[in-house]
Amino acid sequence: MTVNSDLNQAKQPVSGALAGPYGHPIHPILVTVPIGAWVCSLVFDISSRIVDRPGFLAHGSAWLIAIGVLGALAAAGVGFLDLFAIPTGTPAFRTGLVHMALNLTVTAAYAIGFAWRQSDGYPVGRGVASGQLALSAVSLAALSVSGFLGGKLAYRYGVRVATESVQAEGFRTEARS
Repeated sequence: MTVNSDLNQAKQPVSGALAGPYGHPIHPILVTVPIGAWVCSLVFDISSRIVDRPGFLAHGSAWLIAIGVLGALAAAGVGFLDLFAIPTGTPAFRTGLVHMALNLTVTAAYAIGFAWRQSDGYPVGRGVASGQLALSAVSLAALSVSGFLGGKLAYRYGVRVATESVQAEGFRTEARS
């Protein structure tokens, strides 16, 4: 395959019905759920160590983690489809594999963190334990690295991004009469 055909292949959805049509991928929309939930859970974790009655924050953080795990699984499903559009053996494909591996690792870490919190039973009057807080912080840092790689896939390699000729349509000025 040539570079142009490889690049064009990576811009097309494997399944428009599942991964989103050309120029409108679903994966970037879905990743906002786990990112937002996990950032908020860390804020709740930290807050639970500061306030006088931390129980509701510790409990809320656990459920935000669960929401994030479910959202990450949905994002992974369409992310796999986007990965399948990238030709193997390319730097873009290798970047996609690392992005996927980091995301799956982070999701597993959060699932473990959720189970850990459930086993503690939310002791009244206690904030989130130091180990649980550390797991969330490290997981969020790893998610940031993965997000950087996802940005590299889209903005540097143009995976699932419309071609420049299609993009140019948004910058044409209309002739005045």
